[in-house]
Amino acid sequence: MAALDDIVANLPIGDIAAKLGVDEATAKQAIDDALPALLAGLGANASDPAGAASLEKAVAKHDPKLIEGGVNLADVDEEDGKKIVKNVFGDNTDKVVTALDKKEGGAGDLIGKLLPILAPIVLSFLAAQFTKKQAEPAAASNESSGGGIGDLLGGLLGGGSGSSGGGGIDLGGLVGGLLGGGSGGSSSGGGLGDLLGGLLGGGKR
Repeated sequence: MAALDDIVANLPIGDIAAKLGVDEATAKQAIDDALPALLAGLGANASDPAGAASLEKAVAKHDPKLIEGGVNLADVDEEDGKKIVKNVFGDNTDKVVTALDKKEGGAGDLIGKLLPILAPIVLSFLAAQFTKKQAEPAAASNESSGGGIGDLLGGLLGGGSGSSGGGGIDLGGLVGGLLGGGSGGSSSGGGLGDLLGGLLGGGKR
């Protein structure tokens, strides 16, 4: 099963840091926070059948070769990335970016610049994973539905086989993990946990 580390391993951290104007340690920390949030948003979309179908179409438009052998930052379409981020988070985009930036110390819209870089890479990674799954005859018939993208995202996010039903994505555990432990979603003050908890819980009540 693919994991977050598989995406991070293919990222040109040094190039991303240079583009963002920060050191590599700062860039790596920002990636470690932004990547799960992005995947969480994708997972929220995939928990709805129509959203899963739309996401699968978007994934199909991205070339798996972008992620193969390490990403060349020059090949990343940031304008495409901005559209992906907006589609994933919708009206919550600014809130998610602001909440994550605060977690990073509010350093000049770092997350706002990073997410459009990561988004096309993530979709290309998902495309590569789907290509691998389609090559497995026994699994191919089960991977064309929303459960396919949901299960794939659930694996990336570390969710088990479904305590919350959203394609195997453990939403509560995910939000807690984003916040560094704890349940996260019940904290007061409108923090990242409340925001992502509301975003991920959409349509499930």
